Amino acid sequence: MNIELSADALEFGRQASLALAAAGGDELVQLGEREPARRESVFAPVLARLGAWDLDPRGDADELEAAAALCRSAGYWALPYPLAERLARPTDLAVDGLLVVAETNPAAPVADLALRWAAVTITGRRSAVEVGPAHAPRTSAFVTSLALRHLDDDGAADVALGLVLPCWTLLGMLDRALDLTRAHVLLREQFGKPLAQLQGVQFQFTDAEVERSGVDMLAKYALWSIQAGRPEALDDALALRSAAIEAAEIVFRVAHQLHGAIGFCDESPLSWLSRYSLPLRRLPLGLSATSEVLTDRLGRTGLTGLFGAGHADEYPGVAR
Repeated sequence: MNIELSADALEFGRQASLALAAAGGDELVQLGEREPARRESVFAPVLARLGAWDLDPRGDADELEAAAALCRSAGYWALPYPLAERLARPTDLAVDGLLVVAETNPAAPVADLALRWAAVTITGRRSAVEVGPAHAPRTSAFVTSLALRHLDDDGAADVALGLVLPCWTLLGMLDRALDLTRAHVLLREQFGKPLAQLQGVQFQFTDAEVERSGVDMLAKYALWSIQAGRPEALDDALALRSAAIEAAEIVFRVAHQLHGAIGFCDESPLSWLSRYSLPLRRLPLGLSATSEVLTDRLGRTGLTGLFGAGHADEYPGVAR
């Protein structure tokens, strides 16, 4: 078992991040908020030039890794576009993307986009989607209500991918939040020395980095679980989502505490990053609801994990 992304996928992610930086970087999310109707015409061509729409994450393991790396890069720049949802599109429906939604009050950050969507619940119920009215992006982050028309109950295989790719986007946001915070505490001084030299700051930053690195590892494992076609892939996806939401709460809390008031101002990229992370953290399910679904699915058996029965032959030195 190798859960690390391939060198090609990592390089693709690096080049995608550089391309998004050249296309505007931090200005991209601000442009999306100022001119929401232009999101498709501005951002989709940038992604097309990167080859995003040529990726087949369902059919090719290498392209699945490339899709994950691309989502991470998009999250790093808080790209205000549902890239992960488009990459998770089902192949048997004539749609542009897939939205994993809650059973009640379905919603998604897809306002102001003339795209065809399919929706799927955790139980695999698939629906056609009619997107509701758009609201001011400043307060909605493009989230809008969805009207669903039942299609079939054949979406069980869609759910894991639809949950995991947005977690890679959120992981990219955590990467950026800590990069911004690191730069801030190295630059700002208190009591005649950089904030980074204060022990309390070091402890806080370490706690946040431990959470981020944990999500990094779980994201790779959940992606491998999908690649391998494991029956536990949905459980792994839910576990990843639960950990990613919890980590995001800690990372952004620490980032805002160490930035101080400036972290809530438009002049700081952290403010935009934090605000546009909220749909990923709350939809389709928040932390408590995600944990409840995972607990109901697992019962008393627990997660299989790296050293479960299904992997015994891969670890011959481990006692059985």
